[in-house]
Amino acid sequence: MPAHVFLPITLTLPALQPARGRPRTRLPASDPVKAERRSSPEVAERVRPLTRGQVADRLEELGDLYAETSGGDEWAWNQARATFLLHLAADARRPGFSLLIAETTALTGYAYGFPAAGAGPWWAGSGGHVGGSLLRRPAPGGLFVVSGIVVPPRVRREYKDQVWNLARRLQRRLLAGHGAALGVTLVDARDARTVETMRSWGWRYAGDDTLPAVPLAVPPGPFRLLVLAPGT
Repeated sequence: MPAHVFLPITLTLPALQPARGRPRTRLPASDPVKAERRSSPEVAERVRPLTRGQVADRLEELGDLYAETSGGDEWAWNQARATFLLHLAADARRPGFSLLIAETTALTGYAYGFPAAGAGPWWAGSGGHVGGSLLRRPAPGGLFVVSGIVVPPRVRREYKDQVWNLARRLQRRLLAGHGAALGVTLVDARDARTVETMRSWGWRYAGDDTLPAVPLAVPPGPFRLLVLAPGT
């Protein structure tokens, strides 16, 4: 059973099912220094944006990495890939959509999102779970919706508080590239693994004491509104 439910308003993270499909390359951990940095080496993994045309050209590759990091058997792999690509293609049509990839000699991860100003259907689809104070909040640079982060499972397990963690690098660059005042995302509150992962990467509940100057309403119901300060 998938650990993540795809809805138009919720964050996309790979489900991390037990891997029984394609083999993955594992780096040796005998050297302590190399072992510490294998989660997301600062130099080896170059982060850069893709244009909309490049995203369209590389959809198959993006889908492969998502399914590969999700794990599961061949049936689960194909199902996760097909569902994910539908949602990525829909997000890619939103105004201001941006996708960053990390790569060495191959694709290693990516993150994407769009400015909230151009996200009417995203907010409308929340079914009233996003408080009005969020929509009216005046902020130079505005809000940026981070709608997907796809990284290898080890990035979710190891060195999550380090600035060089790949997920942190990607989300930080997304916000900086748009001059956003705040990153926002919605997570299904029943998906404890995703909530825990996002909080380990610096995301906080709206109204958290760590963000005293951000008067955002916490949505009721099954969703949790998470926010990310620039530079986190």
